[in-house]
Amino acid sequence: MIMKCRTILCFSLLVLFLVPWNSYGANLNLNAPAKVCFSPDGNCTQVIIKEIASARSEILVQAYSFTSAPIAKALIDAHKRGVKVEVILDKSQRKAKYTSASFLANMRVPTYIDDAHAIAHNKIMIIDRTTVITGSFNFTKAAEEKNAENLLIIKSKELAGIYIDNWMKHREHSETYQSRY
Repeated sequence: MIMKCRTILCFSLLVLFLVPWNSYGANLNLNAPAKVCFSPDGNCTQVIIKEIASARSEILVQAYSFTSAPIAKALIDAHKRGVKVEVILDKSQRKAKYTSASFLANMRVPTYIDDAHAIAHNKIMIIDRTTVITGSFNFTKAAEEKNAENLLIIKSKELAGIYIDNWMKHREHSETYQSRY
């Protein structure tokens, strides 16, 4: 048994050192304020809306599924206040029945489709280049009311910069959403 555990440990260490890191976490010094929210019934949608309402200059969004009317409305309200809002969505939103993509695009919020991947499964917002909202929480009514989801809000310019770089890479290969309505 001890020999088997040593073999597994040696293999794990070998993999750890030989597999290239495709992340920033190894060098990220993150001592930042954070909030956590869980659903169902955690009022995560309201937490997101409050963060959107505090935006002063920019909101960048990536979402897999986006059907939450309250979150879409909050983004439109921010856009009307003069906040730069841009949204990247998964290709499934082209045909989704209740997507917020059409609503956003029709309100002149730049909305894009990332179809370069099997699925564009990100669920993030970057607000004013200092706040990162992420987690498993899709921007949907089901995420709020039915699903077991998590939401993490981190205040960090360093972390926001990393997420912005990633957002920009996805924006480069995304195409403008064409509203069906």
